Amino acid sequence: MSCSAVIFDLDGTLTRPYLDFDAIRREIGISAGTILEAIQPMPPAQRARADAILLRHEWDAALNAELYDQAVETVAACRAQGLPVAILTRNSRAVVDFVVRRFGFVFDAIRTRDDGAIKPSAEPVQSICEQVGAAASSSWVVGDFLFDILSGRAAGTRTVLMVGEAEEPEYAAQADFVIRRLPELLPIVAPAALVRE
Repeated sequence: MSCSAVIFDLDGTLTRPYLDFDAIRREIGISAGTILEAIQPMPPAQRARADAILLRHEWDAALNAELYDQAVETVAACRAQGLPVAILTRNSRAVVDFVVRRFGFVFDAIRTRDDGAIKPSAEPVQSICEQVGAAASSSWVVGDFLFDILSGRAAGTRTVLMVGEAEEPEYAAQADFVIRRLPELLPIVAPAALVRE
């Protein structure tokens, strides 16, 4: 029998947006595009410098993070319904562990960029589902960015885009649901607690 997991992104999904990606790109010297993909092929010394800049910005965000309303309660409510909950983030493990402890979250699994393949790959979603004994087809990926939606779709999950107070992006149509407040997630995923395969 498999359960249904709820896999959350962290930055911009459970915590309010804080990171200034344009500022990070400027400091590293990246003209455009996603930061991790731009850093990966750099020569070792240049990559080490870029990694240090990115990590400094991530720690600043962690220390100044503010949760979206009812973030901890929404995660706890999913677990209370019998749904394993996880974090899947492109952030670093040390920063994620700090944020989880700081706000008192309880997760059944955590996957960061330090643990292997990253979003938009399907692999980390599949790995989380295997770890918690969940069926991807009845699980959910909840995030605020296109890569969250792509990763979930590639793994066969359903997807929820969290937009908060922002305008809906063009890729919102690719998500199964769009929410502005985290408690809106509960009636969407709660029926999945009754699904067993």
